[in-house]
Amino acid sequence: MISMAGCAAFMVLSMIAAYVQTLTGFAFGLLLMGGIALTGLMPLPDAAIVISLLTLANAAVVMGSGWRDIARKPLLLSLAGAIPMIVVGYVLLDVLASTSLSMLRLTLGVVIILSGLQLVLRLAPVPRMSPAPAFVLYGGLGGLMGGLFSTAGPPLVFQFYRQPMPYVVIRETLVTIFAINSLFRLGIVAASRDWQPYALLWASVGLPAVLVATVLARRWPPTLSPRALRLAVFILLFLSGSSLILPSLSDI
Repeated sequence: MISMAGCAAFMVLSMIAAYVQTLTGFAFGLLLMGGIALTGLMPLPDAAIVISLLTLANAAVVMGSGWRDIARKPLLLSLAGAIPMIVVGYVLLDVLASTSLSMLRLTLGVVIILSGLQLVLRLAPVPRMSPAPAFVLYGGLGGLMGGLFSTAGPPLVFQFYRQPMPYVVIRETLVTIFAINSLFRLGIVAASRDWQPYALLWASVGLPAVLVATVLARRWPPTLSPRALRLAVFILLFLSGSSLILPSLSDI
């Protein structure tokens, strides 16, 4: 059963993650998964299901008016790499969760820190669209992370934000990829009969917090420069990742 304290903690974590996501277009799944791992609100496999559900809800709002801006070829190429690797990541999550929880937490911590580096490192744009294999490769890396932690963003963000495409096209294409990845991952969960009874309840608790945080971030963003904001988020991710890595190293 979910306690009131657990609900309150999850709402706070969801608000922080959604607020950062709205401001930066990045890190929702990383922050929420990291916060859940640190607080122990639920097992990480359960958390991945909840994050997938919240990602779908967010995508439904965003894509309601922006689906015409999707770059179809990069979308399809990325999904071609992502779909099979989601299966690999999902199986790997099941293995690590049942054999070495410390290794799972260590892996998540490393992923969070490396992903956070993208916020402070300037991405050099490419002069022309990357070749098809590059989209498949980064889609596959995103799929692996999506299967593991429902956090497919970092490799795909790195790939897409260097492309000579309008920002709105990049944003809508990425949101669509994340939504399809989440839907496919949820399909694997259902087919494997690994659905957790409280997943929908946790998602219903987090959804209002996500919506409120999105509105707050859009209407009253912090008075920070983009660089200062990215640095602040990186510090938050670094502390979250380090808090997972250090205890895991001592356990291993």
